[in-house]
Amino acid sequence: MRHFCNTVVVYLTLVTAAWAQTTIAPATIPNTPAAYRDLKFPPLKKVAIPNVAAYTLPNGMKLYLLEDHELPVVGGTVRVRTGNLFDPADKVGLAGITGTVMRSGGTPGKTGDRIDEELENIAASVESDIGESSGSVSFSTLKENIDEVLGIFQDVLTRPEFRQEKIDLAKSETRSGIARRNDDARGVAEREFADIVYGENTPYGWQIEYATVDHITRADMIAFYKRYFFPANMLMAVWGDFSTAEMQAKLTKLFGGWNYEQPKVPPFPPVREKAHPGIYLARKDDVTQTFFIEGHLGGQLNDKDFPALVVMGDILGGGFQSRLVQRVRTQLGLAYEISADWGANYDHPGTFEIGGSTKSASTADTLKAIQEQVERIRSGEVTQDELETARQSALNGLVFAFDTKTKTLSRLLNYEYFGYPKDFIGRYQRGLEAVTRADVLRVAQEHVRPADLTIVAVGKTDEFQKSLATLGLPVSSIDLTIPEPRPPESKTDTAPNSSAGNAANAGQLLQRAQQAVGGAEKLAAVKDLLEIAELHVDPSAGGATMRRMDRWLAPAYFREDTELPFGTVSIYGDGKTGWMSSPQGQAPLPPAQLKPVQDKLLRLFFPMLLSDRLPGRTVKLAGEGMLEISDGQGSTVRLFIDDKTGMPAKVEYGSATLNGQTSTIDETYDSFEEVDGIKLPKRMTISQNGKKYADVVVTSVKLNTGLKSEDLSKKPEALGKKP
Repeated sequence: MRHFCNTVVVYLTLVTAAWAQTTIAPATIPNTPAAYRDLKFPPLKKVAIPNVAAYTLPNGMKLYLLEDHELPVVGGTVRVRTGNLFDPADKVGLAGITGTVMRSGGTPGKTGDRIDEELENIAASVESDIGESSGSVSFSTLKENIDEVLGIFQDVLTRPEFRQEKIDLAKSETRSGIARRNDDARGVAEREFADIVYGENTPYGWQIEYATVDHITRADMIAFYKRYFFPANMLMAVWGDFSTAEMQAKLTKLFGGWNYEQPKVPPFPPVREKAHPGIYLARKDDVTQTFFIEGHLGGQLNDKDFPALVVMGDILGGGFQSRLVQRVRTQLGLAYEISADWGANYDHPGTFEIGGSTKSASTADTLKAIQEQVERIRSGEVTQDELETARQSALNGLVFAFDTKTKTLSRLLNYEYFGYPKDFIGRYQRGLEAVTRADVLRVAQEHVRPADLTIVAVGKTDEFQKSLATLGLPVSSIDLTIPEPRPPESKTDTAPNSSAGNAANAGQLLQRAQQAVGGAEKLAAVKDLLEIAELHVDPSAGGATMRRMDRWLAPAYFREDTELPFGTVSIYGDGKTGWMSSPQGQAPLPPAQLKPVQDKLLRLFFPMLLSDRLPGRTVKLAGEGMLEISDGQGSTVRLFIDDKTGMPAKVEYGSATLNGQTSTIDETYDSFEEVDGIKLPKRMTISQNGKKYADVVVTSVKLNTGLKSEDLSKKPEALGKKP
C-alpha cells in the first residue's frame, strides 16, 4: 500500500550502505569462532582484466565486445563525448532535457510510449541520458531478442524524434524539481557547497532556473544532438551471451553506414583553481538541526597521491572507526552523523568534503571539533592500526567494483573515454598497498588546506548557541530565494506564495481528502496497522517479486520485514533510533541509513492525511491540487489530490542514492477498497525519475489489532526466518 514502497527504490541502497558502514560485534553473529582474531585470509588478488575485443568502424565509431556466457542476456552502451558542461549560460538544463527526450520522444516511426510497450513485452530496456561530462544510450535484453532490441537501440541513437509533447513534459518535470530544490536541507548544503567551491559563474556551478528552462526550444535540442551525437565521437561497448564475430557483424551492418560527421568536440572547460574560504549560512526555519559541509577542491583520479588521499580520508571520516566519528559523534556527542571523503573525478578536480548534521545549538562547537581533527591529521602520523584498517577497506572495495566482467568492462570504457591507461586499476591497487603512515601525513599536509576551507551550514540560525564568527572565518549569508518563473501566456502553473490564504486553501484541500477517504475522525481513530503486500519489480528494473509485512504503531513506531531469496531483512525505527537484521547479523542503523526510515513516517497514509493536526508539520499549497507537507526534520512530501473525487491520487518525494544523487519517486494510488470505513488503495504504481519501477499489490490490511511497541522492536531470534 502507501508506505509499503516508501523505500522500495532505495531498499538495496539502504541494506548495502548500512552493512558497509556497520561493524558487527562477533557476539551477534551465530557460530562465530572464539579465536576469530586468529582467522587468516589470503591477500587480495590482482584485478583480472577480461579479454575485450576492440574494433573501429570506418566512420570512426569504436566498438568493444566482451563475451560472457554466464547468463542468456546481452547489454550494451554508447558513450558520447558531451555533457551539461556544454550548456549555454542562458539555457542551463539543455543537455539533461535532451538526454531525456532522446528516448521518451521516440523515433520517426514509433512514439516513446509505443517503444515502452514493445520493450516491456519482451523484458528489455533502452535508455538515454546526458550527465555532466558524458552522454549515453544503453540497452539490455534477453539473448533471443537481441535483433529486435538492437533495431530500437539504433533508431533511438541515430534518429530521435524529440516530440514536442515529451519536451513539454520533461520541462515541466524540471520546473517541478526547481520548485522543490530547497525542500531537503541536506541537498541544499550539498548544492550550495558545490556552487561556491567550483564557482557559481562557471559551468561546474551553474544552476538550472525557470528562465533557463523557458529558453530551451525543440530546435535547441535538435542542434545539441546533432553537434555531439556522431560516430567518431562515440565509444560502444557490448557484453553478454553472444559470439564476438557475429556481434561485430551485426553492429557493423547497423552502424557502419552511418557516416554523419561533425568537427572534433572541444575539451571541457577547466576548473578554476581558486579557494573560497569562509562560512556561508543558509537560513531554513523548517528544520530542527543543522546540515553542514566543509572542504575545498580535491583532485583527479590519476593524481599520484590519490591512493594515499583515499586512505587519509577514510581515517579522518570513513566509518565508525574514523577519527571524526569517534571524537565528534561518539565522545563529544555533537553530531548526529559525520563523514569525510577525498573526492576525485576522471578529468577535473573533485571535492574534499566533511559533512554531517548536528543540533542547531551545537553548530559552532561541532565545526570547532572538526577543525581540531583536521589539524590533528596534519600534525602527526596516524597509527599502524588506523592505516591498516583504512587501506584494507579501500582494497576490499575493489572486489565489489570489479567482481563481474560487466563492471570491469564499464571501468575500461571509462578509462578509454577519459584517456587513462588500461592498467590504471592495477596501478591504483599497487598504490594503495604501498601507502605508509608517512605518506598519509605528507598528503594531509600538502593537500588539506585549513585556510581554504569553505563551510556551508543550513539550519535554523536563530537557535545557534554560539556565533560561527568565533571560528575565525568570515561569515556570509546565502540567499535561497528561487527566482520566479516567467508567467505563461495561459493559466499560471506556478505555486502560490506561502501566506495566510495559502494555508487556508491548503487546509481546505487536505480536509477534502480526509472526507473523501472516510473522514478525519476515522483516520484519527487508527492507532496501528498490519499490512502484507507483494512488490513486482518491472522487468526494465531487474524483474523480481518480494513479499513484505509492514507494521505501524502511532505515533512513530515502524517495522518492515521483507522476504528476499537469501532470507528475511527486517528494518525497525521508532523515529529516533533503529536497527536492521539480516542473515548476516544484526546492527543499529547509522544516522544516514536511519533517515530514510524516519522519512517514511511522513508518508504513512493515516498520519499524512492528518498532517494539519500533528505538531511540527507544515502543510502548504504547492500548486493546483497539490499539497507540500513538511515535518521540520528536513523531510518533505508532495500529495496530489484528484480534482473530481477529492481522493489522494499520488505522492511525490526525493530519495537519495548511493552515488549521492537524488531520485524523484512517484507513488500513484489505485483500486481503493474500504477497510473499517476508510478507503485505502490496494494497488500502487511506483516510478523513479518518470520511469516505471514497480507495481504493488496489497493482499491483507488489518487496523487497530492491538500492536504494542515491543511487538515491533523485538529482533528476530532466527536470522533468515520468514516473517
